[in-house]
Amino acid sequence: MFPTADAGRSGIRCIDTHAHVFRRDLPLADQRRYTPDYDALPSDYLALLDAHGLDGGVLVQPSFLGTDNRYLLQVLAEHPERLRGVAVVDPLIGDVQLQELGQGGITGMRLNLLGMPTPALSARPWRGLIERVNALDWHVEIHAQAERLPALLPDLLAAGCRIVVDHFGRPGAAGDLAPLLRHADTGRVWVKLSAPYRNWADDGVGRAAARQAARELLDVFGADRLMWGSDWPHTEHRDRTRYAASLAWLGEWLDDPVLLRRVLADTPRAFFKFQ
Repeated sequence: MFPTADAGRSGIRCIDTHAHVFRRDLPLADQRRYTPDYDALPSDYLALLDAHGLDGGVLVQPSFLGTDNRYLLQVLAEHPERLRGVAVVDPLIGDVQLQELGQGGITGMRLNLLGMPTPALSARPWRGLIERVNALDWHVEIHAQAERLPALLPDLLAAGCRIVVDHFGRPGAAGDLAPLLRHADTGRVWVKLSAPYRNWADDGVGRAAARQAARELLDVFGADRLMWGSDWPHTEHRDRTRYAASLAWLGEWLDDPVLLRRVLADTPRAFFKFQ
């Protein structure tokens, strides 16, 4: 088994599917749950990828930057071979702007619904946006508590979307994966094994719960629909983890080198359209 703390040294081209970059001087969304007092620079992130032997990463638009994806596009343009992006967009965005995002390395849109109402995805303007996103061959990424997934996933699946669910599906300390697992047989839902600290305490009980959840997701979804993400720079949880630890956790959850390769490399490279 290749060592997960040094994932790519075996020549496997691994991908980190969930990270954020930003600067404190960027314009912030009026409605936000978090305001950073530090910078998370692309140079720092790429240095972490290099230090741990990872080939590329997927940058997710931070919620506190709202629908202003300009900085994300700038970073993607500077590193087109190594980075892909997931944007946050207004449902009334114009077709030209949407196409420019796609041409700039964006492969999906994120619905970060923590602290936000559930959008009416089957009605306009959301339905129109979803149709246009599908036409671009993007996916829809969902960040919401597990109990909200039954109100979100069916409409997206009915619209023909490919869906990525963040952070184990946010089951919380109770670890209830049922709202997520019931959609596994659709074949169009992927799950990120990322940010266990957003669900469980960092102690023996919490680590065991995270491993059990990862194994259950593996059993039901299979490695072809699981991906790993660091969640760097671990916003609101920087005191609880470091990049190396977030990668090492994957080795605790999945101890088979074939499965690790699929989750770290094969599945994300295909899904996020890395060459």
